[in-house]
Amino acid sequence: MKTRRSCRAFSDEMPGRELLEAVCEAGTYAPTGHGRQSPLIVAVTRRDVRDRLSRMNAAIWRRLGGHEGLPDDFDPFYGAPVILLVLADRTVPTWLYDGCAVLTNMANAAHAVGLDTCWIHRAAEEFESAEGKALLRELGIEGDYAGVDHLAIGFRSREIPGPRPRKEGYVRWVE
Repeated sequence: MKTRRSCRAFSDEMPGRELLEAVCEAGTYAPTGHGRQSPLIVAVTRRDVRDRLSRMNAAIWRRLGGHEGLPDDFDPFYGAPVILLVLADRTVPTWLYDGCAVLTNMANAAHAVGLDTCWIHRAAEEFESAEGKALLRELGIEGDYAGVDHLAIGFRSREIPGPRPRKEGYVRWVE
């Protein structure tokens, strides 16, 4: 875990299905509140769906004031060929925490099998929109699902900087 970093420059090489299945399986073993398993992992390898998510996400990023001056073709997934979208059943009180645990497990598992990842926000806004809800229907996903976030996944196209020093007082002991 000490060597895992967020990747913001992916090659367009598609990871093998076996590696992606191993990463997704790790997500299914994340802890969830009362064991209710509220999350749903949507493994997006189809380019048109991946690009649609990218356009939706970039539009939200601009609207929220992120990265002024972004080019029209900016890809908030940094070129990753695969997006692991995590949704969760919002009728379960712990849905957000459950989904975050799934994303964390998958990021660590990806690193363990030689893949790189970047956790990408704004899924909540994507799937509150009419377009996001329509996409879920098109994908056959029914229920009261909220977007938790995305994990862009693939192989890096350049070296990733090392870790920043850990802050003083990160851990406090009460003994």
